[in-house]
Amino acid sequence: MSNGQNACIDGDQWAKVGNVPGLRCTPEHWVYGEPYRTCLILAHGAGAPMDSEFMEQMAQRLAARGVAVVRFEFPYMAQRRQGGSRRPPNPQPALLQCWREVYQHVRPLVAGKLAIGGKSMGGRMASLVADELGADALVCLGYPFYAAGKPEKPRVEHLAGLQTPTLIVQGERDALGNREAVERYALSPAIEVQWLATGDHDLKPLRASGFSHEQHLQAAADKVARFLDGQ
Repeated sequence: MSNGQNACIDGDQWAKVGNVPGLRCTPEHWVYGEPYRTCLILAHGAGAPMDSEFMEQMAQRLAARGVAVVRFEFPYMAQRRQGGSRRPPNPQPALLQCWREVYQHVRPLVAGKLAIGGKSMGGRMASLVADELGADALVCLGYPFYAAGKPEKPRVEHLAGLQTPTLIVQGERDALGNREAVERYALSPAIEVQWLATGDHDLKPLRASGFSHEQHLQAAADKVARFLDGQ
């Protein structure tokens, strides 16, 4: 759990996190006087890297709301960046071990609350180790409740017993977890699901909804910041 719930991350701590190979920090340069009380380690999804447009937008919007964000890449994505060829995700045990190692690097370096989470696959992998690691909170953006087209085969068994306070921000028409299907699943009382009107897996709404993608991304960041501030 956190090293003092009311502690704030300072510039010296943030500089040490930024010196860990493979980690990307947002804000990149510490803004003195800004009260960053929570650090969120945010993992990418299966197909896009840690600096994708979605990940960059969320990191910047969260930092503007007082959440310090750390990003990293799973081994297969880091290898893709180096070699250029597209690679499939590593087997689940390797992805989980990567999460453990990143958390173990960051936890001793920051005071206050440390949350974990991610986009799609990154959030799902975080959900599988959140209780084990003792994370202060879990944040999932577009959770893959089931493979595309297979809502009758949900991957939610572990979510029924999850104890870590959890926020899932989900588009209502997400092809990997739409509202109609997800509301039938038995989820832990520790899990809160925030639905975004007509949002897809990237939280992008239909034009007819009256919302823009930018509005949904900001709404997601606002909700995550309020959720983390309350933990």
